[in-house]
Amino acid sequence: MKIQKNYKHILLAAIFSISLIFSVSAPAYAADPTGKTVTSITVTGNTTVPEATIMEAVKLKPGEALTADKVKQDMQAIYELGTFFDVVSNFNEVPEGVQVVYTVMENPVLQEIIIKGNTKVSSDKLSSMLTVKTGSILNSKALNENVRSIEEYYHDQGYILTKVSDVAMGTGGVLTITINEGMLEGIEVKGNEKTQTHVITREMKLKPNQPFNVKDAKRSMQKVYNLGYFEDVNMKLNPGKEPNAIVLETTVVEQKTGRFSIGGGYSKNDGMIGIIELGDDNFRGTGDKVKLHWEFGGSASNKNYEVSYTRPWLDDKQTSLGFSFYDMTNEYTDYDDDGHETASYDKRRKGFDLTLGRPQGEYVQNYITLKQRKDQYVEWVSGDNYETDQDYIDRNYLENNFGTTRSISLMRVYDSRDNVFSPTEGNRVALTAEFAGKALGGDFNFNKYTAETRNYLKVGHAQIVALRGTVGYADGKMPDSQRFAVGGSDSLRGYRDDQFKGNKMLAATAEYRFPIAKKVEGVAFTDIGKAWSGEGYKLNDLEASVGVGIRVSTPIGPIRLDYAQGSQGGRSHFSFGGQF
Repeated sequence: MKIQKNYKHILLAAIFSISLIFSVSAPAYAADPTGKTVTSITVTGNTTVPEATIMEAVKLKPGEALTADKVKQDMQAIYELGTFFDVVSNFNEVPEGVQVVYTVMENPVLQEIIIKGNTKVSSDKLSSMLTVKTGSILNSKALNENVRSIEEYYHDQGYILTKVSDVAMGTGGVLTITINEGMLEGIEVKGNEKTQTHVITREMKLKPNQPFNVKDAKRSMQKVYNLGYFEDVNMKLNPGKEPNAIVLETTVVEQKTGRFSIGGGYSKNDGMIGIIELGDDNFRGTGDKVKLHWEFGGSASNKNYEVSYTRPWLDDKQTSLGFSFYDMTNEYTDYDDDGHETASYDKRRKGFDLTLGRPQGEYVQNYITLKQRKDQYVEWVSGDNYETDQDYIDRNYLENNFGTTRSISLMRVYDSRDNVFSPTEGNRVALTAEFAGKALGGDFNFNKYTAETRNYLKVGHAQIVALRGTVGYADGKMPDSQRFAVGGSDSLRGYRDDQFKGNKMLAATAEYRFPIAKKVEGVAFTDIGKAWSGEGYKLNDLEASVGVGIRVSTPIGPIRLDYAQGSQGGRSHFSFGGQF
């Protein structure tokens, strides 16, 4: 991704120095006094500026020989004081030599300052940057410095086209400063064959007929790329019809967003199983996301399905709506803290999620989710510590872990990552609170709180250090499916998936990422974490691992392969999708 600038037609970062027009008269004398001795130097014409102030700028001294260069330098120095619009030199010959008289004409007294053309910076802010003040004689040198300061301030804010287009001193001592902030006349989108144009432009912070801001352009490019519909996004600035105006040309390279997969398998317990999954992250070019997963055959008896749909823009306030409903029967395995299997069993989960979201500012998003989930024990598969199905049910209190959960979750996310798929800088902080209760019609009462932070740092040309930390706490009666789980490819590599469960958890990861080849990335990492039941966080009981891995970008998404060594030995992890 890159922003291109068309320098043949427009200069984006020019700083203009605008001055009032002054004249410096040539020396006036009847005969050439050059070489004669200067007997005295006086100043006339000043009424407001003290003579001592003017004389400090004069370098010619009585007793020196008069030269044209010295007079010229003195006149220039007096003029550069900024308080005069004309300087004239005269010479009076006397027997002893020559008298030098500098006649000055003062600028008018400033009575009022008018600033116009500014829409992105307040007049009060701009006025505070002016050192020229009403009631004082106008100082053109200070005014020029003020003009440069105003333009530099605009440029620092991202308005790189802004210039002070006119400075005029009118009658009555009224100074008018006119600002041209540099207009964005329009946005042109190219390369989008599937994606509708408004799906792209609605993500942009830049709007036509508004002053152009390069920081907003960069952020707009990030947001468009983060949609996930494009391999690349480029922006170029072309000249507009009006002076100091541009047209933003956005060119995208679309990638496949739809997916279709079909598969199958066989197990002794389930027999033949078929799987069909299809979806599109940019459904019909609208930006909506749709997914259908269906498993048929085997013990599922054609009942395993999951359907989800997300509409990211319900209105012009970017209210999002997402929902999913599912009915899935799968095999689950429980482990003890040493990684030994305690039981495997089939469990059915059925329910739905409904989520509404809305941004708050540029980087903050708020969500509220209504969830209903019913977990149902189906049948025993195997176990190391239990000999029969009934033995497992009796000893693990089936009624405490299976039933209906109904909850409301509140989530607040701050996300300033430059690229959500492969971040190189920025951070993401997510705070989540989930409240479940029988008052909502469920079987369980609990409160669950989670905080997570992710940070990304560039440490070289293409090397990244990625850090993640997560903490969780819950109280009340929770089913097994809602407890915190640590272990496996997404949290604590080197251990079994969801090996540690509890109502409290801590986890942290540090990764060093480096390129190996095109679309292939290497990773060295360390993980630490655990989940506990009961009271307190047992920090001396944390598990840790170190390992290496590779990431491969493919048309169906990233593929991850990791090997990690923990306290219980080494373990490989293979999965799809990015970790964080």
